[in-house]
Amino acid sequence: MLSAIFVKKLFLFPLALLLSQAAVAQRTLSGRVFDATSKEPVVGATVRTPDGHTGTATNNSGYFTLPVSTAEIVVSAVGYRARTLPATTDGAALRVALEPAVEDLQTVVVTASREAQLRTEAPVAISRLSPTVIQDTKATLLTELINKVPGVVMLNYGNEQHAMGIRQPFGTNAYFLYLEDGIPLRPMGVFNHNALLETNPLAINSIEVVKGPASSLYGPEAVGGAINVLTKRPTSVPTASLGVQGDQYGYRRAQFGGGGMLSTRLGGFVSGYVARQRNGWAASSDYDKQSVNGRLEYALTDKTHLTAAASYNNYDSQTSSSVDSVAYYRREYSSTSDFTYRKTYALRARLTAEQQWSEQQASSLTVYFRDNRVGQNPSYGIRWNPTPSATNDPTKARGEINVNAFRSYGLLAQHRIRLPWLGAKLLGGASFDYSPTHYDAHQIDLNAQLRADRKSVERYTVAADRPDLPIADYDTNLRNSAVYAQLDLHPLTRLPTLQLTLGGRFDRLAFDYNNYLDHSAGGKVYQQATPKAGLTYDLGHGRGLYANYSQGFSPPGLTSIFRKKPNTPAGAPAEFYYNLKPARFYNREIGGWASLLAGKVYVDVAAYQLDGRNELLNIRQPDNSTDYQSAGKTLHRGIEYGLTYKPTAELFFRFGGTNAVHRFEEFTLSTRAADAVQNVNGKEIPQAPHWVANTELTYKPQWLPGLRLAGEYQRISSWYQDQINQVQYADRGLLGARGVSVLNLRTGYSWRETLEVFVNVLNASNERYATAATRGNNKPDRTTYTPGAPRTVAVGIQYNFIGAK
Repeated sequence: MLSAIFVKKLFLFPLALLLSQAAVAQRTLSGRVFDATSKEPVVGATVRTPDGHTGTATNNSGYFTLPVSTAEIVVSAVGYRARTLPATTDGAALRVALEPAVEDLQTVVVTASREAQLRTEAPVAISRLSPTVIQDTKATLLTELINKVPGVVMLNYGNEQHAMGIRQPFGTNAYFLYLEDGIPLRPMGVFNHNALLETNPLAINSIEVVKGPASSLYGPEAVGGAINVLTKRPTSVPTASLGVQGDQYGYRRAQFGGGGMLSTRLGGFVSGYVARQRNGWAASSDYDKQSVNGRLEYALTDKTHLTAAASYNNYDSQTSSSVDSVAYYRREYSSTSDFTYRKTYALRARLTAEQQWSEQQASSLTVYFRDNRVGQNPSYGIRWNPTPSATNDPTKARGEINVNAFRSYGLLAQHRIRLPWLGAKLLGGASFDYSPTHYDAHQIDLNAQLRADRKSVERYTVAADRPDLPIADYDTNLRNSAVYAQLDLHPLTRLPTLQLTLGGRFDRLAFDYNNYLDHSAGGKVYQQATPKAGLTYDLGHGRGLYANYSQGFSPPGLTSIFRKKPNTPAGAPAEFYYNLKPARFYNREIGGWASLLAGKVYVDVAAYQLDGRNELLNIRQPDNSTDYQSAGKTLHRGIEYGLTYKPTAELFFRFGGTNAVHRFEEFTLSTRAADAVQNVNGKEIPQAPHWVANTELTYKPQWLPGLRLAGEYQRISSWYQDQINQVQYADRGLLGARGVSVLNLRTGYSWRETLEVFVNVLNASNERYATAATRGNNKPDRTTYTPGAPRTVAVGIQYNFIGAK
């Protein structure tokens, strides 16, 4: 009996010992996973044991906990290189930095469906500028970044002022929606030209560009496309940076940024800069800007997340005028007006609550506020007629001073649910925006000092301020409301990677107004439903196809409706554009993407046709004033393409471009029998080049980590200056190419991520080129040019502090 008990204990003791050791080895790891470049948390990263039996995902703060009994763990995320780490810990939380797999693979996007999704699930043409691209560029202006997107032209009009072209001729039309973290910078109905100067480039983590109508989710004005700047989140490790930069033309900037986790649930980040320009290459181009962004994130619970964000931008700039052909070809960039200016004040704030009810359902609610004021004496507002007559003196001209101010109170609610059939996901939302606005503009009298030829102006001076001669004066109460929905599903079980997307949105813009010029009061309503339908087919191995149909809708802006029509006879009642119609757009496109050569090559292609109806177009008058008309029919057709190639760890090549045609189909210029030109049917729309391209080669040698060398080439082909297609801008530039050809060179060195120095040489070959060249349709009209910057050398240095990883 005793011997039997002894034998049993002899066998049970080793088993108990093994179980005891296993219990001791079982432990819980915790930590954060973050982007090695931006130091921001990586949401949804997978943390698992090597055998895959145990695993978890990081939450919205990049945080994880995982019980393990293995010696190693594997951390991975879409778009990043996986890491295998020792599972040993001294009790401190792990800090795991993931390196991007390829700088421009664009595998995860958020703008296409208002929440994070794989690129392979989005049936739209969308491009993403990653934190790596943004950090390497060291851009002074946003144009340096956004022009890297295939099919996009953002023109630099000086001092952060800009024009845009996405599936549209480039210019200042309000057919592009500018967003910050998914919220429009300005409300619908308020002219959004130059809205991007109300952003802080130092606060941008990434930029996403949706090309083509995005109205079904984001609303009107997203016709040519939507540009969404995504701001920096609190970093997973403590960070701080201080830097300065400048160029040989008097630009100076001091910048700062920093943030981190204040506790396991609370994090913050703040960044900003102070910039000034004095005695630049263009006369009368001094400016000052102060910009600050702040963001706090708080995990109330594991499933409830709060975000509070605010931005402040104060901008005060002289606005150098465009120049005539005499000054342009002599490179005499002296301004004809030293009194013009633009002053912009923009304050924005939002509070967002996100609730993850379950794996199948999630909601978000955002309340936001805007306070915006733009005051200007614009150079484009100068009216001068060179033809002497009994009613016109060429030594006289006129300009204007205007102020546009609004406040917005907005609400955006959204809910997402995964349905138990066909892998379906339904996203729905509603928004409301109330924006009281005020606008007034009045005339100023100018003296025009003529050149010897008496056909051009050398200088304007102010003769008198004429508040007694108003051009526009109105108050409105804007009310924008919308509901939208999008359904994603997989209709064929035999083809599980085929996804059908159906969406739609109904927008209503309503406003009451008081027009103090014709003493009228009333209200107007513009409303429209905009549907979309799309298919994506993931072929596997990083390849796929998509097709979509979408509609866009854009009501006329308030400044168009309530501006007096030009050339109203003296003493006659003022006439306004009360009958302008909303523009409608119908977009059809097909495209695809492919990752080739074991992920070294990535190709993205889209072919589209965008048909416009009642498109709002400007008719330039002989004195440079503008008459607005709703065009009958327009056509925009093209193919966009992008290619990235990473043959080695040291080299990265990028190429993107578009070939397009933008044409009037039916558009009446005049109904007067005496006019020589009645319509421009079949003519190309001005400022619509057939080809735009941007390519770049970056070299980061392994023999000297931290060194970066890059060369970039920007190409814009020639374009017609006028609507009757009589005159082209076709100057020869670099390599003899007609249009615009600009070479940019960039280099930088980062010492252990602590000290960074960089030199950017923009327009390295010192080309003379114009970012805009336009003229009217009459024979006496002369071209006005907006010159591009000569060779500019920007130099900067920045100190970075990065806490323990």
